Amino acid sequence: MILAIDPGNIESAYVVLDKDLKPIRFGKEKNEKIMDIVRVEAQLNEHVAIEMIASYGMAVGKEVFDTCVWIGRFTERTLRSRDSLPEFIYRKDEKMNLCGSMKAKDSNIIQALIDRFAPNTRNKGKGIKSNPGWFYGFKKDIWQAYAVGVTLHDLYLKEGNQ
Repeated sequence: MILAIDPGNIESAYVVLDKDLKPIRFGKEKNEKIMDIVRVEAQLNEHVAIEMIASYGMAVGKEVFDTCVWIGRFTERTLRSRDSLPEFIYRKDEKMNLCGSMKAKDSNIIQALIDRFAPNTRNKGKGIKSNPGWFYGFKKDIWQAYAVGVTLHDLYLKEGNQ
C-alpha cells in the first residue's frame, strides 16, 4: 500500500492507495494534522511518496519555501515512523507518466486518471452516493495526491520497473 502526499504551505492532501491502486483513505487537512496522519500511515503502508518541488529558474514566493519546510517535516516524520525515507515524486514525472506531455495541466492529469481508473463513470469517475465511483469524494488537491501515488507505482513499483 502507498501513502501519497501533495504538500502545501498550510494544508496538504493525502491518499492511501491499496495494492490495486484503489483509494481507501484520503483528505485535505491542515499540515499539523497531516503530521499525525503520516505518523500513523507511514507505519501501516509499505511506501510513502511526497510530491517534491523542483526549480525551473523562475522566481517563487514565500508559499513555495513554506511548502519546502513542510516537505522536510513530513520526511522527518516518515523517517521516525518507519526508518526509511519517502520517495520524492516530481510534478514533471507525473505529467509524463500520466499524460505523456510536460505541457499537461491539472485538468489533463485528472482526465488521464479518470480514463485509466473510472472510464464511463458518472461525475468524473466519482459516481453518486447511491452508486459511488472509484473517485467518490475526491476534490481539488486530492486528485494531485493520487497522481503522486500512481506515478510512484508506475515508475518504481510496477513489475518490470524495479
